[in-house]
Amino acid sequence: MRLYSRGQLILVGAGGIVLALLLALGLGILRLPLGQASAVRPAELLASDASEAAASRGGSTAAAGREAVLAGEVQLGRDAQLASEYSQDERENIDVYERLNEGVVNITTEVVAINWFMEPVPQDGGSGSGSIIDARGYVLTNNHVVKDAYKLFVNLADGQRCEAKVVGVDPENDLAVLKFEPPKGARLTVVPYGDSTRLKVGQKVLAIGNPFGLERTLTRGIVSGLGRPVQKDERTIIRDMIQTDASINPGNSGGPLLNSRGEIIGINTMIYTPSGGSVGVGFAVPVNTAKRIVPDLIKDGMVKRGWIEMEPVQLFPELLDYMKQNGYAAAVDKGLLVSQAKKGGNADRAGVRGGGTAVRYGRSVFYVGGDIITAVDGMKVSTMADLYSALEDNKPGDRVAVEYWRGGKRVVAEVVLADRSKYTKE
Repeated sequence: MRLYSRGQLILVGAGGIVLALLLALGLGILRLPLGQASAVRPAELLASDASEAAASRGGSTAAAGREAVLAGEVQLGRDAQLASEYSQDERENIDVYERLNEGVVNITTEVVAINWFMEPVPQDGGSGSGSIIDARGYVLTNNHVVKDAYKLFVNLADGQRCEAKVVGVDPENDLAVLKFEPPKGARLTVVPYGDSTRLKVGQKVLAIGNPFGLERTLTRGIVSGLGRPVQKDERTIIRDMIQTDASINPGNSGGPLLNSRGEIIGINTMIYTPSGGSVGVGFAVPVNTAKRIVPDLIKDGMVKRGWIEMEPVQLFPELLDYMKQNGYAAAVDKGLLVSQAKKGGNADRAGVRGGGTAVRYGRSVFYVGGDIITAVDGMKVSTMADLYSALEDNKPGDRVAVEYWRGGKRVVAEVVLADRSKYTKE
């Protein structure tokens, strides 16, 4: 129950009688100053409050008091309406949408195409969604939404269109941060971070985005699965993806997946679909991944990750046959063969050895006879994507355990990681 005292709002608990008083307050019939219960007409109450406020704190404070009372009346009436017309679940959905939909932007892009005369011509690219994560104009979205864009625009809820620039990208997790200058006098709605480690399968989630250009659309579903590894390309697996049946369609990419408190718990990224539309299998990057890398994107424009200075080759049947026939039989049939270990590099210093016999396979040349790596930092690795995934959350200078086989012997070495950006092409 809300009691009014000298223009202030106080929330207190009461018994069953309060329901009737709430209804009366919602209709503007009663005002209950703290310590008394008398029927006072709204104009009299406001005049009294204004007079007292002007005498003690000045006219500007009185105006603020009147605004607070009026705002309380509006909120009280709204609360009463929601309580009477909608279920608890519906009220949660309505509340989250009304508080946060303006914090979700529509991102549109322009790309450069080449015409018949081999001239560059700007044209519309695509569209996606993003969450305002900082009142200074920072927006979190997917990398694939802004990739190859010549120009970027952020479309706000009030219809204003602001040009934006890419601050940083992380293709490995398909995330990007944009920056735009908020219009003068604008008060941006910031969508808060949640905690994706606390998610449970079956938990309600909400998605706000711009599917097919329909701005700020709300869809609802549950967490359908957790810890899903989704292979983005031949060398990249996005780990720990959130699976949801909340409807996600083209244009939702980059938008927030929210819990019932209105906190971002994921960034909607992709769907599985045989038809091109949503079939109830969508995936979102967990927000804790974003929380970990966004500071790097804003500061450095990229994420610095650790690397083992070597040339690895994924084992495959023909290679295993060749090794067996030439006296290089391996104790394992899955892993990464160390073709070369950079001389003086971190792998070399840790005792990891490369091969000595050159082999040509198609257009590739590599060396056999080296160690075979089977685990990095506690994760089994059998493909290049596994190696990138194992090192995704490690920075240069971190120490990781590398398990490898030399002949029939298993060895574990500690490797101090180098800077991947200086050794490999992203």
